[in-house]
Amino acid sequence: MTVAPSGPEFGIQDIPFSYRGSWFNISPVVAEKTYADDLHLVSHQTGLHPVLRLTPGVAGTTVVATPTVLTWHNGTGRIEAVYDGPDTLRIRGHRLGLRVAAAARTLTPFSGTYLYADPVDGSHVFTSYETGRRYRVTVLSGALSRTDGAQALGTADRSVDLPGDEPWEIAIEEYATARRPYAGSVAFERLCRDRMAEFTAFVDAIAPWRGAETPAAELAAYVLWSATVAPAGFVTRPAVLMSKHWMDKVWSWDHCFNAIALAAGEPELAWHQFQLPFDHQDETGALPDSVTHSEVLHNYVKPPIHGWALRHLRRRLPESPDRAALAQTYDRLARWTGFWLDARRAPGHDLPHYHHGNDSGWDNATTFDDNRVLETADLAAFLVSQLRCLADLATELGEPATRWSREADRIHAAMLRDLWDGERFRARDPRTGQRRSSRSLLDLMPVALGADLPAPVAAALARGVETHLTTHGLATEPTDSAHYVADGYWRGPIWAPSTVLVEDGLRRAGQTRIADDISRRFLALCEKSGFAENFDAETGTGLRDRAYTWTASSYLILAAAAQQRRVTGSDQRARTGPVLERNEMGGL
Repeated sequence: MTVAPSGPEFGIQDIPFSYRGSWFNISPVVAEKTYADDLHLVSHQTGLHPVLRLTPGVAGTTVVATPTVLTWHNGTGRIEAVYDGPDTLRIRGHRLGLRVAAAARTLTPFSGTYLYADPVDGSHVFTSYETGRRYRVTVLSGALSRTDGAQALGTADRSVDLPGDEPWEIAIEEYATARRPYAGSVAFERLCRDRMAEFTAFVDAIAPWRGAETPAAELAAYVLWSATVAPAGFVTRPAVLMSKHWMDKVWSWDHCFNAIALAAGEPELAWHQFQLPFDHQDETGALPDSVTHSEVLHNYVKPPIHGWALRHLRRRLPESPDRAALAQTYDRLARWTGFWLDARRAPGHDLPHYHHGNDSGWDNATTFDDNRVLETADLAAFLVSQLRCLADLATELGEPATRWSREADRIHAAMLRDLWDGERFRARDPRTGQRRSSRSLLDLMPVALGADLPAPVAAALARGVETHLTTHGLATEPTDSAHYVADGYWRGPIWAPSTVLVEDGLRRAGQTRIADDISRRFLALCEKSGFAENFDAETGTGLRDRAYTWTASSYLILAAAAQQRRVTGSDQRARTGPVLERNEMGGL
């Protein structure tokens, strides 16, 4: 009965087992930084909620996960699970039993899970207050050996048991109120082959360049594929969540890196990623802080990297979006830019400001230690890039472009005049005018402007960036800083987005040696430690959420670019000698 595994094996402790389009996964992660002993069916509708606990009938069972099949085994006993579409899981067992139990033992009028036997088709249905969904267990072969807690109220064990002494197969479905009885007409082996074909097609589309030099490419692709959900609730489009662990949202800058990574091979999905937060712009043009199934948060914003991202995205799309799509994007980007120009500039000031480190995406960076309301150079630089992108879009659409170019020049000049100290940028309090320095990598992020910086400034920033390099990559706070914390979020650990932005800017500024070094170190880090939210800068250990999509996307972005340079460089050297690096926008 065993199905040959497909794709790379991965640790279920780090990466959940899921399927493109599904809102649930199988994982031991049941809350933020909380790991259960057993695997759970965890739904992300209305938040992260462990609904069903899956416990094999024998202790000491080993779990093997691949993109296609999840397997528990103990000696000759096996349990295998495969998805039958986004909302259904098929599970079968041979010489190994399984208990499917409500994760919450207590049922109240407002929380918990209820279990009943459905007289229509004989299935057993768990209903969850937390997700507002039902979870139907249908026996396809064999029989239940035991049922506990059906129709029980209050505190009780609610479970169904499958036997260990005869083969069995079940389906578990997540749905709303009612649906036809589950037919199970497709054989288990066929489902495995179909999932294998789907995942292989996805990998071939987004990473056709992969090879021995990029050993983590397939697993990076799986992290993206498995974290994708179908439109539901406030998620207006097919969306790649940041994770199907506790970071199960789309934040309004994280999505840009996923869009870029997907663009060449999955252009429609990539375009949806870029546009999704813009579906929730408010009346001022501001993007939300984050979007997920049941909430849209506007208490913070995120940095305006969207002009930078749109340029990279369009370079990678196989075909340009049609005029209507570009016109809509131009309007959305203009409104988002207008928010910063109109709502985030103090009277008489040329530079916009953040209200909190969260607005920058670098929540607790040392830049914000003394004051949170600050004019910072990273914000100015991102806005300059976005204004130049708007000018190009306006020209393409036959709209006036001068206002955007003039505003870009104005902010560019103010950034250098008001924040540059000759070696690095300093932040300024918009109320008092007081400037302060920090050692955060955030103060060096204007390097993302690349060739749009004066050469001496770019060179000074490159020198500053090198002081942040560890064996594994760019520490967000230098390891010799008094404020460095190994697991300090933005006060030390290595992050994917800062790595990509810095690498790209350095390359476009002609600082290719450092850019190459940063790229190599980050790729090696992911190949060693996976796709964590961030990494210990000194040990390379993955930290926080261990299955983060923007990290996987950043690996794919940098790996694809490195592979292209290898191929181009080899061809160029064969013809003329050493290859010249590209400095134009799009150096990734």
